[in-house]
Amino acid sequence: MEELKKILKHEFKDESLLKKALTHSSVNSHVDGNYERLEFLGDRVLGVSIASLLYRLFPGEPEGSLSQRFTGLVCKETVAMVGRTLRLNEFMDVANREIRDNENVLCDVCEAVIGAIYIDGGVEDAIKFVNNHWRELIDKNVAPPKDAKTQLQEVAHVKGYGAPVYKMVGRTGSEHEPTFFISVSLKGVEDAVGEGRNKKLAEFDAAAKMLQRIE
Repeated sequence: MEELKKILKHEFKDESLLKKALTHSSVNSHVDGNYERLEFLGDRVLGVSIASLLYRLFPGEPEGSLSQRFTGLVCKETVAMVGRTLRLNEFMDVANREIRDNENVLCDVCEAVIGAIYIDGGVEDAIKFVNNHWRELIDKNVAPPKDAKTQLQEVAHVKGYGAPVYKMVGRTGSEHEPTFFISVSLKGVEDAVGEGRNKKLAEFDAAAKMLQRIE
């Protein structure tokens, strides 16, 4: 645990928070015995932290461009990548080692750690943590990236597939922690199904999967 605290660059006053942030429900299913509640909090803290950073760093950009940057920085793939860089998968407490390689779980644990830092050290420590580990990703994108839906719209038009059609096909989870499933259809191509914590993220995920099929 001492090694991880050095990696995170946060000295926990309450080390049990960090331990909980790393504990999967397969080990402790009690409502306050695993990372799920901390992940719920950390997800929101991450969102506010990234939005605040983007607002300050790009004063001349319109809301649409800021939203594109924001989506790329808080998506499952990016958060999981940060978690892997921090080696969180090596420190997880799980019942099955295969869980360590699950991108969804790694994303959740990374957000749970942010939640733990927020409770332990306050909002300033949490924002500092996000700035330390996301700033390089922000600086790499001088121009706002095109989101997957915009890319799919353009590629589908050029290749003659017509306009993509999105449809909600399912929802799981609780009211506070839902997962949405959205399909995207193109003429002559098998539907692609994406998932996300809200409909917008699920649409982006579906669009990214469809792009892989037609590019």
